[in-house]
Amino acid sequence: MDVVSDAIAAARTGRPDAHRVRAAGSWCTRLPAYDGVGFHVVLEGGCRLLPDDGGAPLTLATGDAVLLPRGAGHVLADSSADADTVARAVPFERWRRPPDAGAEQPGAAAELLCGKYRFDRRHAHPLLAELPEVVHLPRRAGRHPELRAAIGLLGRETGAARPGADVAVTGLLDLLLVYMVRAWATDHASGRGWPAALGDPVVAEALRLLHSSPEAPWTNDTLASRTGVSRATLTRRFTALVGRAPMTYLTWWRMSRAAKLLRETTHPLEAVARQVGYSSPYALSHAFTRTFGVTPGRYRKAPGAHGTAAGATLEGRGFSVPLSS
Repeated sequence: MDVVSDAIAAARTGRPDAHRVRAAGSWCTRLPAYDGVGFHVVLEGGCRLLPDDGGAPLTLATGDAVLLPRGAGHVLADSSADADTVARAVPFERWRRPPDAGAEQPGAAAELLCGKYRFDRRHAHPLLAELPEVVHLPRRAGRHPELRAAIGLLGRETGAARPGADVAVTGLLDLLLVYMVRAWATDHASGRGWPAALGDPVVAEALRLLHSSPEAPWTNDTLASRTGVSRATLTRRFTALVGRAPMTYLTWWRMSRAAKLLRETTHPLEAVARQVGYSSPYALSHAFTRTFGVTPGRYRKAPGAHGTAAGATLEGRGFSVPLSS
């Protein structure tokens, strides 16, 4: 797997939850902070997003997408909403309704797809931790065609009661998250940090190798040889962009993989150790305890193992989109 895929897969739990909503006239709704990754896609019309942390309001137009990587609380409102209206914002759970429910109020209509992905933040990859509180991906001609295509397909699949819609929409929501993270990384590739790391041919190749085979007996020398540069060059470039030396990052990634296997499988500790590059359960236990402050056995017994993490079972079937007639 590649870094973006692994970063998402390592922390994702359960299935995405989303609702298609339509509003017209004067409206305002509040979404409190939550332990997950939120998103909004404007399918029609426009609105404003006002972060609870006092950040600058965003004006959203048709085709825009917004990602809230840490589930920050915020308000969605029509473009004319004033301070008093925002103060009386209706909770989202009470505000949302099917697109065809009730009489339409006068004024420009907005139609949105609003939802969340459930994440176990104990093992959030630093790539996701580097994302800002709000990622705004405005629609621009020629930019991020995959993201635009996913938004278009989501609009069509949630706009009518089509056979297989539940499966199609769930898959498209997974794609949407990947495309939004990828779009952010592409837009910031000229800077530093993880976007630059993914755009650097040497560092990106080193990351690909470590993620593809974390169980391999990697050393700085073998990794440098596979990436075609000297050990000193690899260490300097990798550390500058990733924030950790190659072998330090590998240890962290192996522990994250071990945690996921312990959380989601019943594999014996010996098998988990082999899959993440340790010669014995004892060696894995020592490294795991040093990293997380708890033994693998205690970690596995804690609430949240084997798919019962808080959030993994919330709202049962996960995806709940009211489809228009």
